[in-house]
Amino acid sequence: MADDRRTQIARNSLLLKSFTEQQTDMLLSMSHWHSYQRNQTLFQQDEKARSIHIVVDGWVKLYRITPNGGEAIVSVFTKGQSFGEAVALRGTPYPVSAEAVTDTEVLQIPAAAVTEMVRRDPEAGVVMLAATFTHLHALVAQLEQLKAQTGAQRVAEFLLELCEREEGSCLVTLPYDKVVIAGRLGIKPESLSRAFSKLKEFGVKVSRNNAAIEDIQRLRDFSESDPAAFWNKRP
Repeated sequence: MADDRRTQIARNSLLLKSFTEQQTDMLLSMSHWHSYQRNQTLFQQDEKARSIHIVVDGWVKLYRITPNGGEAIVSVFTKGQSFGEAVALRGTPYPVSAEAVTDTEVLQIPAAAVTEMVRRDPEAGVVMLAATFTHLHALVAQLEQLKAQTGAQRVAEFLLELCEREEGSCLVTLPYDKVVIAGRLGIKPESLSRAFSKLKEFGVKVSRNNAAIEDIQRLRDFSESDPAAFWNKRP
């Protein structure tokens, strides 16, 4: 990826675009670009946090290892999104591990650089708090989705987020492995297959890593409908 393009993506990220141009220039001058291959680890759970990460290309998953040895996916980040702000500034261990689920490029901002900037300008601390709250709100929304939607509705919403248009038909490419998609949506891989089968009723055809959506609005109506309605349907 050309330097000017990736730098622009980083500048337009939710985190950096909230800083002044001078502050952003300073952070970029002290940061490092890193490329990761698919399945390569960025950092491990309980490793001391030293950097804030901004994804400039590809996808990164954050996950925890459960007591029974399983993997619980906490979130998935893509181009223009940042993570690790809170723990990096506190210098505490990462509560999760991070792994590239596709070939990925990441900008790593040293926590020490951000800490020094906040010391010089306390207003920069407000920006960091805003980024942290954005992640918190995203997790709350994810929890609400798990509680309020069926598995098929969660998959429908996931597909809609990948659409580049608001209406009509659309062909989307699944960005990463279906096992990761299932984990991100809080369902089992076999349930994901059943969800894709269910979505055929609403004009979705999945072939390998592509999903053809016949009518975006029809799929959106399904994703936003009351799950209780399905229990009340008669055979």
